[in-house]
Amino acid sequence: MKRIYAIPAILLALLALAACGAQGDTQAEVIETREKASAPANAAEAPIQASPQSTPAEAGKTKILVAYFSCTGTTETVANYAAAALDADIYRIQPQEPYSDADLDYSDDGSRASREQNDAAARPVISGSVENMEQYDVVLLGYPIWWGDAPRIISTFLESYDFGGKTIVPFCTSGSSGIGSSADDLHGLCAQSAVWLDGMRFGAGAGEEEVSDWLLELNIKRTEE
Repeated sequence: MKRIYAIPAILLALLALAACGAQGDTQAEVIETREKASAPANAAEAPIQASPQSTPAEAGKTKILVAYFSCTGTTETVANYAAAALDADIYRIQPQEPYSDADLDYSDDGSRASREQNDAAARPVISGSVENMEQYDVVLLGYPIWWGDAPRIISTFLESYDFGGKTIVPFCTSGSSGIGSSADDLHGLCAQSAVWLDGMRFGAGAGEEEVSDWLLELNIKRTEE
């Protein structure tokens, strides 16, 4: 009889252990689920955080100024062609004391122009100034060739503003002389950060098409808002 009663006792014990084991498994699953929910996801499982999309760079805006000095009108004509082709602003460099015909007498060593060109330190005073020069990215600079060089008033102009970071495009007019070293001499008057492009010489009969073809080669365009 003792053996008969022992069997149910053993069975009850086994059932109790099984129940505890099932309960333990259930608790373990709950704990594991909670841990997974609270634990940070590892690198492999973590979703990729989309970084804020950068807006495309604003289209470049280029403003162009054609600045020129002209006494006889030859350089002025080329400057007007260039300004029209580029839809650029234009500024005439005017001396505070205008040049007379006698001042421009090349045959007279004592003429005003002769004295100025023989003096590298000469700086004729300019009447007026460019408003908001800082707004311009490109400056076309025109002048006649005097005694194989740029008039000293062009030096005055370059030393009157900060051309740092700007692009300067020189052009000159003459009966026969090329632009020569005039542009190189002027380049030294600007900040080193100024971009100085090769210059162009135009004759007295330069037409609109010739100027436009030159500008197309330079690939200079004006862009605005």
